[in-house]
Amino acid sequence: MDNTTNQLYVFTIFIITGILTGVLFDIFRIFRKSFLTPDWLTRIEDILFWLLTGLLILYTIFNFNNGEIRFYLFLGIVLGIAIYLSTFSKFFIRINVKIINILKKFFTILFYPFQCILRFLRKVILKPISFIFINIRKNITHFFTRITTIFRKKNKKNHEEKKDFST
Repeated sequence: MDNTTNQLYVFTIFIITGILTGVLFDIFRIFRKSFLTPDWLTRIEDILFWLLTGLLILYTIFNFNNGEIRFYLFLGIVLGIAIYLSTFSKFFIRINVKIINILKKFFTILFYPFQCILRFLRKVILKPISFIFINIRKNITHFFTRITTIFRKKNKKNHEEKKDFST
């Protein structure tokens, strides 16, 4: 294979790498649209995305271009991302969000009996136990508050009696 054909082959591979990077980006976008995530988890997802993207690009550079970094490699990646985002991205996201929403509904229906059992167990077992522990804690706190008050009064009375004797 001559040099020009090889470069065209490598450029095509990096366009495909850009398309895969776009797909990976959309996978993370789909999960963000489908599930509410806290900020710390979003940051972890961002780090994971960049790690996976970096590994994909490094793998492609070493596997298909013998580790040589050329400008046209990055041009191919950017072109692949642009092609993917302008053509397939909307459909890919829309279809996968629908699939995930259907799966969420399915699992909600599937786990509904277990949720009912858990609610029942909370009402029958956990609420009474919680009620007992809360009342025990309140009574212990009240008991120690009363004892502390009694000892303070007693100490104050003893202190006043000592003052009376010293004068």
